[in-house]
Amino acid sequence: MDPLFDEFLHVPARLSVVALPAPAERGDFDFIRNSVGTSDSALSKQVSALAAAGHVVVRRGQDKRARRTYVQLAPRGRSAFQRHAAALERIVALARDSADRPAADQQ
Repeated sequence: MDPLFDEFLHVPARLSVVALPAPAERGDFDFIRNSVGTSDSALSKQVSALAAAGHVVVRRGQDKRARRTYVQLAPRGRSAFQRHAAALERIVALARDSADRPAADQQ
């Protein structure tokens, strides 16, 4: 197993929660929920676990008409996501390399 592989982050819902706001400053809770395809309560549970681990910060704000909840990657979460993504890329590269080798080389 790659030493940078993060089993905590690899849970699909958690990985999605940190991946979606990674390119931006923060992600809207509703956007993340819809993108992940989960319920409010299930997403809230994963966001709470990520917040407890120091990976995300939850901020609440007021939109023009409604209260909004935003999920922002903490520096710890951003670096953990980058390490985990690199580990996944290495795993995929190894799989591709072995698939490209002739069958006789794989024995």
